[in-house]
Amino acid sequence: MVYLYLAEGFEEIEAVTIADVLRRGGADVKTVSTGTKLLKGAHGIAVEADLTIDEADTAGCEMIIFPGGMPGTINLKKDRRVTDIITAFAKDSNKKIAAICAAPMILGGLGILKGKKATIYPGMEDGLTGAEPCEDKVVTDGNIITSKAPGTAMEFALELLAVLKDKAIAEEVRKGLVMS
Repeated sequence: MVYLYLAEGFEEIEAVTIADVLRRGGADVKTVSTGTKLLKGAHGIAVEADLTIDEADTAGCEMIIFPGGMPGTINLKKDRRVTDIITAFAKDSNKKIAAICAAPMILGGLGILKGKKATIYPGMEDGLTGAEPCEDKVVTDGNIITSKAPGTAMEFALELLAVLKDKAIAEEVRKGLVMS
């Protein structure tokens, strides 16, 4: 099970792209709202989440994912339930944590990036507290996967699929999407 967390003001391209690519590759991904199931993204697009955070059981969850967007990232960062889940996942090397765009700043703020390589939306590198900032579009370091921006969402999603399933499945999905 994979949970993709959404808070009001999330980045739509990132959230929908990640969910779509993972599902194309056979990953069991559920969108999880920190509020009501129906919420709006940063650009006013309404999305209905599969679950609310109170319905989501992280016990069998192998990866948690956080899209960026403003104020979505701030709303995720302010939610104690979200930060508690992230902190618990960070303590288990078998659990994966993924964040894109502005969302890696949540991980930096929790001290989870200390000594790790990570990337974030350009100009927000101060949010990667304790990390070695990288310019790569997607960075995997241990159980943490980060990416830069809406324009890197497809590559990020394919990397997540490779981690969750395997590289061959990710490559098959990449070919089906006609990505070079």
